[in-house]
Amino acid sequence: MSEIKQTFNSSLGKKLIMALTGLFLCTFIIVHLGGNLLLFSNDNGFGFNVYANFLTHFAPIEVIAYILYLSIAVHALYALIITVKNRKSRPVGYAIQPKSDATWSSKNMGLLGSILFLFIVIHMGDFWFKYKYTNDVAFKEYRTDLATGKTTESVYTPVSEDFSHSVSVENNVEIVRVKDLHARVVTSFSSLWYVILYVIAMGALSFHLLHGFQSAFRTLGWVHRKYTPIVYAIGTWFFAVIIPLGFAAMPVYYYFVVKG
Repeated sequence: MSEIKQTFNSSLGKKLIMALTGLFLCTFIIVHLGGNLLLFSNDNGFGFNVYANFLTHFAPIEVIAYILYLSIAVHALYALIITVKNRKSRPVGYAIQPKSDATWSSKNMGLLGSILFLFIVIHMGDFWFKYKYTNDVAFKEYRTDLATGKTTESVYTPVSEDFSHSVSVENNVEIVRVKDLHARVVTSFSSLWYVILYVIAMGALSFHLLHGFQSAFRTLGWVHRKYTPIVYAIGTWFFAVIIPLGFAAMPVYYYFVVKG
């Protein structure tokens, strides 16, 4: 047990924890983007609201969610510890900076991570916290005619404070009553400052993943002449380009198209 503790307290151990939590968070953002793409569906928020309800009421997903929160905290904490330790090991800067092959993103991971952590706190407070623990999110009712597939929507007022969601079928009509998180999205993305913050955060995410994804594989020792170029390509084009652009497109779309 002491050997395991010693290993994870070492510099290599801290980097291993950073790598593992980082790759777990990479997996999460893929799933998160996939669900959020429902915001582009022209269904008055039906798909997105059902998706949000599923995430917050399906027990296995909730367990994974708390693992996610822990991973974010651990990743941020160990990043801070490593950064502080590196600075203490070289308290006096070089008079002449030596040439380095390090990229801009690798030299500014602390700054990028700080921007992302601030964004996550604001983002979760605006959506997750209000959705789960406040009455700021209203309810919506969706009625789908199972014969025609046509869906209509209306505001729903719960009959009790304990109500969270319901699905029923009456006279061949499916009735879904859920919290209207989609309305919260529309409200948040109608604020220019929030849209700008979101886009800046996604820029930080891009550079953070550009270095972090590839670095995690090197830390874990998963380096191979044949497969490393594939890892680099995935880290560059998928995680550093496609993923951030997918997220950034949402607030821009809602501000300029939905709001307009």
